[in-house]
Amino acid sequence: MELMINWLVATLAIVITAYLVPAVQVSGLFAALVTALVLGIINAFLRPLLLVLTLPINILTLGLFTLVINAVLIMLTSVLVQGFYVPGFWWALLFSVVLMVVNMGLHLLERR
Repeated sequence: MELMINWLVATLAIVITAYLVPAVQVSGLFAALVTALVLGIINAFLRPLLLVLTLPINILTLGLFTLVINAVLIMLTSVLVQGFYVPGFWWALLFSVVLMVVNMGLHLLERR
């Protein structure tokens, strides 16, 4: 049940973030649900591997390279999910930062 709630919160965060970032497009609720699922799977399996592989550059940049990794994973999600479109790296970077803030806010509201 908690997994389903987290999935719905992530979907809502993606819809809100796509509304706030003008270049990113989500074609509908189904596309947002699939995007949340695919992004969650990518973040669970691929992100930790990339973080370990890029640890030296991440240390040199004091963790800021993690933002680059997040943007690349969002671009990968955009390629995999039909109905979710991110036009380029800089928009993916902005989307990842805004998504992080929106997701944090929604999870704070969820806990109350």
